[in-house]
Amino acid sequence: MFMKKILIVSLLTNILQAELPKGFCYVKDKIPTIELELRYYSNNNFIGSKIDGYFAPKAILTVKATNALLSIQKELKKFGLGLKIFDAYRPQKAVDHFVRWGHDLSDVKMKAIYYPNVKKRNLFRDGYIAKKSSHSRGSTVDLTLIDLESKEELDMGSPFDFFGKQSWVYYGKISAQAHANRMLLHNIMLKHSFKSYLQEWWHFTLNDEPYPKKYFSFLIN
Repeated sequence: MFMKKILIVSLLTNILQAELPKGFCYVKDKIPTIELELRYYSNNNFIGSKIDGYFAPKAILTVKATNALLSIQKELKKFGLGLKIFDAYRPQKAVDHFVRWGHDLSDVKMKAIYYPNVKKRNLFRDGYIAKKSSHSRGSTVDLTLIDLESKEELDMGSPFDFFGKQSWVYYGKISAQAHANRMLLHNIMLKHSFKSYLQEWWHFTLNDEPYPKKYFSFLIN
C-alpha cells in the first residue's frame, strides 16, 4: 500500500509538470543545486501572507532563462558561490493580489520591515507595484548569491523586496562588501544575457526573452 501511494504521488507530480506551457520548465529539474526560498508561497513578504496563485514552493521559468541560470550557477561554483531564487514566474493572479493590496491603504502590517520610508499610497507611482509584471512572461527572476557551503546569503546591503533607494543597484550608502556583492551579481547576470532593473538589485530579465509580449496566468502547482 505504501509503495502504491508513492507511485500515485509520482504520477500526479509528472502530470502536473507536463501541464506547463511549451517552453517552460521547473528550475530545479535543470539546476538541482540551486536554492529556492519562494517568498510568495510564504508569509515572509511585503504583504505578510501567501500570495494567490502559489500552490507549491516551486520555481518555474522559460527553458531559455533556466539554461542561462545554469551557466551562471556553473561559473559561480568555481568560487564556492551559488544562486538562490526568491521568485521566478509569477501568475497574473498573484499580480492582481498585489494590486488589490496596494489599493487597501489600511493594510500596513509589514510596512516597518519592507517599506518603512515609503508611503503606501505612492507604491504604484514609484513603480513598486504595477498591474502587469515581467515575471508573468516567464523570463524574469528575483535572486541573490549564497555561499555554497553554508547556504548563507551574501550581504547585499538591503533585504529582498525592500522598497526604497537602499535597494537601488548603485545606491552608495552601503558597505564596500555589500556593494562588491551587488556588482558581482549584477555583472555575472549581465554577462549571461540578463538585463537588470536598477531600482531592485535582485531583479533580472532575460534580454531575448521568448515571450516578450505575452503574460501568462497558469498557476504554480
